[in-house]
Amino acid sequence: MAMFKNANCQAASFSLNTLGWILSMTCMGLAEWRVWHMESSSAPSRGLACIGMWKVCTYQPNSLHSRNIECHRYTYSDTYLPLDIRIAQNLLLAASLLGVLGKVLMVMGLRRVYAGQLQKDTTCNLFFASGVLSVVAGAFIFTAVIWNHHSVMNEEGIHFPPSFQIPFRPDRQEMGSTVPVAVLAAFLMLLSGLLTISFQLPPNIHVYPEVSQV
Repeated sequence: MAMFKNANCQAASFSLNTLGWILSMTCMGLAEWRVWHMESSSAPSRGLACIGMWKVCTYQPNSLHSRNIECHRYTYSDTYLPLDIRIAQNLLLAASLLGVLGKVLMVMGLRRVYAGQLQKDTTCNLFFASGVLSVVAGAFIFTAVIWNHHSVMNEEGIHFPPSFQIPFRPDRQEMGSTVPVAVLAAFLMLLSGLLTISFQLPPNIHVYPEVSQV
């Protein structure tokens, strides 16, 4: 009974991990990491610019009820991207890949427990490795968030191409609505990883080696 209770806890941890991974993937595609307010008359275009890890979108008000929205996507060959965005791109990509690998290992461990194929070292190692990967993925997401926050607080600019009609530095900038989602994703990944690492087979469970018949 204790064995399945622990396994059920790991199943709940797997659910947290999956939710965190989905949120992290969602954050990668959103542009609202930084919000630039372009209000001065000297700016190429007035309005808002939402800067994400893979695209920038500008919002130019035409009237009280409508806005023109234009988005430009980044590529690895774009040399105008600052170092913080480039590093954050790699961190988020690595976090997504580690999250997938961690879920695969957790599924393998849960399958062994529920199928009764108990090999203590192997099963615990699967859960431990999965937990470590989830913790590292969560730390990567947190690092991307902290770096983004640092750039906003220091009011750092970006040399966008002239065709984007976005100034090097806005009149003011602030954190976007994607940041709380990224923080939640990192927290869920870290929590899931710590719960997974804590898994241990009960000491009263006897694991017998497989005996091959000659």
